[in-house]
Amino acid sequence: MRSGRVLGALLPLTLLAAGCGIRATEVVEAGEPAIVQVAPAGQLGTVLYFVSSSTASRLMPVVRYAEWAEDGSGLPYGEKPPAGATKALGLLFSGPTGAERDAGLRSELPEQRVKIGVELSAQGVRVTLNTRVTGLSESARQQLFCTAAQARTADRGEAVTVTGSDGVIGPAHCSV
Repeated sequence: MRSGRVLGALLPLTLLAAGCGIRATEVVEAGEPAIVQVAPAGQLGTVLYFVSSSTASRLMPVVRYAEWAEDGSGLPYGEKPPAGATKALGLLFSGPTGAERDAGLRSELPEQRVKIGVELSAQGVRVTLNTRVTGLSESARQQLFCTAAQARTADRGEAVTVTGSDGVIGPAHCSV
């Protein structure tokens, strides 16, 4: 009787260990990770990149909308105009809003008014600032590269070169 109980208890364990005939497989590569659009098509705004305080200096995108146009001309009802690359970088240097700070975002760029110039060339996006840039941390540099590339071309893969009062950083690509 006892051997019947032991056999009855071992049978489910044996079937479970056998995996019901399912064999182990190797990892199957399925390609690159998915890319998600932060600002859906048809919504006008600009994307800024701030540093997440909760994840090892990881950049996080934030959608900001520009001020309403004075007369609203040229815009569909209820839409706001895009900020543009110069305005986007100005907003970036202003730092995160109170709500963005409360959400755990911060900037590694100095909060200051900066004279900004942006142009698109055959080599990519060229940004000119009247502030020091060579001493910026890697996270601060990526904030600049990602925001400038996204605002100017809507393609974070565009090379960005930043010229400051003390030298040049880049060309580099957004790492996000």
